Amino acid sequence: MVKSVHVVEEVEIPEGVKISIEGMKVVVEGPKGKIEKDFSHTRNVAISLSDGKVVVESYFARREQKALVGTIAAHIRNMITGVQKGYRYKLKIISSHFPISLEQKGDVILVKNFLGEKSPRKARIMPGVKVKIEKEDVIVEGLDIEAVGQTAANLEQATKVKEYDRRVFMDGIYIYEKGEAK
Repeated sequence: MVKSVHVVEEVEIPEGVKISIEGMKVVVEGPKGKIEKDFSHTRNVAISLSDGKVVVESYFARREQKALVGTIAAHIRNMITGVQKGYRYKLKIISSHFPISLEQKGDVILVKNFLGEKSPRKARIMPGVKVKIEKEDVIVEGLDIEAVGQTAANLEQATKVKEYDRRVFMDGIYIYEKGEAK
């Protein structure tokens, strides 16, 4: 069990982005909006602001704390990118025989007529995420990369084919592009 004396990760704060830290809660504000994330579940890790940088550090860190320092820094970088540019996932609707139709109702997307099923399948939309349905494409956009990715995954999982050979029954909704919104 070798401990590192001091593990530090610094994240630059770009122009136009404001970050405030209250204990272990990080709030990032930018031109597109605001994201909050609570890191209070972490132990032996400190988050602070100094000289236009966010400093994530840990003293006498074991392997878990070292990994946690890098993970928290990566989360903060993703939050900064989210409030500056946002994130976008594009999904394609694939259907061979039964035409799939999507309908958005509140925070749920209903997948109708999937493989000829009578009852619609449901995919949850995470808070803070916008979904656009355009003919054969579904565009999922938002500031928080985790919420956008989870919404896209919920759509993909809702149309997962079970008990059939997926090489033959390729119907479903599939992610084909993901990244920063342009």
